Amino acid sequence: MSDAPIIQERENGPLIVKGVTQMRDAQGNEIACKPVMALCRCGQSKNKPFCDGSHKDAGFESRGGTPAGRDRLITYAGQDVSVSYNPLLCSHAAQCGKLAKHIFNPAEKPWVQPDKGTVDEVKEVVAACPSGALALADVDPPHLMPDRVQIQIEENGPYWVLDVTAPVPPQAENMSEQKFVLCRCGQSGNKPYCDGTHRDAKWRDA
Repeated sequence: MSDAPIIQERENGPLIVKGVTQMRDAQGNEIACKPVMALCRCGQSKNKPFCDGSHKDAGFESRGGTPAGRDRLITYAGQDVSVSYNPLLCSHAAQCGKLAKHIFNPAEKPWVQPDKGTVDEVKEVVAACPSGALALADVDPPHLMPDRVQIQIEENGPYWVLDVTAPVPPQAENMSEQKFVLCRCGQSGNKPYCDGTHRDAKWRDA
């Protein structure tokens, strides 16, 4: 029996996490991990991030809804480095704008302009993108891994997962099997993965 960390989904219920040893809350505090944990993904638990059974009263369903973004790969070419982007994978964590708004700016067209910064700046942003929506184009492996714990909880957002086996296979073009985000609000149209719906729905932890 493998000891590799894994996340499984319980139908119309929580995410069952096995073998994960590193988890942090939205403030960066370590969360004590047990060999098996049930994490809330309906958005209604009073004991977040853990499940308290609220999904039953909430009528949570494992699937359903319309994805907020299209599954398509867009490439933004630069002279020294090019960036690919899949809208379906984007969770709107906005790490790109925080780190390098001069390169990644939604107010401009195109919103990604690699030549406005250095190659190292572009690589830093791609590494920080928790969902893998941003990647270095034509690079193998396509996703750089940031120095991050196995599960990081985003405030009012999804679970950022690194190097843990996902509940279901990749569901979008160029999706990484090592770095992805899982829905925590219960409203994603691409469950179990996050599609950024929490932002539009103004979902909050409390």
